Amino acid sequence: MSFKKKDNQNYYNPMRRAILNHRMIEPGDKVAVGMSGGKDSTSLFYLLEKIRSQGRLGFDFELVPISLDMGFEGCDISPMQQFVEELGYQLEVVPTNIAKVVFDIRQERSPCSLCAKLRRGILYNRAKELGCQKVALGHHLDDAIETYFMNFLFHGRLNSFEPKSYLTKTGVTLIRPLIYIEEKQVIRFVKREEIPVVFNPCPVDKKTKREEIKRLVTTLSADYGDIREKFIMGMEQGTNQDFWSKSLDESPLSQKKFL
Repeated sequence: MSFKKKDNQNYYNPMRRAILNHRMIEPGDKVAVGMSGGKDSTSLFYLLEKIRSQGRLGFDFELVPISLDMGFEGCDISPMQQFVEELGYQLEVVPTNIAKVVFDIRQERSPCSLCAKLRRGILYNRAKELGCQKVALGHHLDDAIETYFMNFLFHGRLNSFEPKSYLTKTGVTLIRPLIYIEEKQVIRFVKREEIPVVFNPCPVDKKTKREEIKRLVTTLSADYGDIREKFIMGMEQGTNQDFWSKSLDESPLSQKKFL
């Protein structure tokens, strides 16, 4: 793996800032990294390992790479396993029947929500069994913006996922260290370093509502080039006072319908 002059600016400094700003990782933490074989999670694992081995946080922590076998036929994760081993780790592979449950048993018309719920439940439980306090996922800045627009357009909510969330059911903390990094930077990094990307055999891959929102964000960013920076500012500086609040004691006048 090579090191370029702008790698600190594009990758390591934003990750370090996100981790420290939101106290994602603390001294001695054992951090599980959820690895799907895609570009984001594989890049996350590599960058976290370099941050750890180079002491960029000023303290040490452990990494535990975990991947779920979804049960899809023809999915070859050996390139990911080899990549992880070359970095000095052993990939923890958890067998599941998620594909069968989602597509054969439940036959979900909109399978993404159920699939994500099942995947995360298994991942979090396995991480806890392995003694991990934190679980790192490969969501980047574009994922956060897309989630914001999905919540707004489809559910009428003005929010996105948090950089760090404590999960009461499992007692582990979910973290997203790539939260300040744009997807295009991840794509460039994967191509430059020839990081292996495992083929995704999911039948609805690239056919979801998120793909529609991704195109929307791309269109907006063409006209408003700093949309991603402004999104971070809005999410980190906004308060409850920036939103409308309904009175709990509604008067008869407020309940009257005006035609």
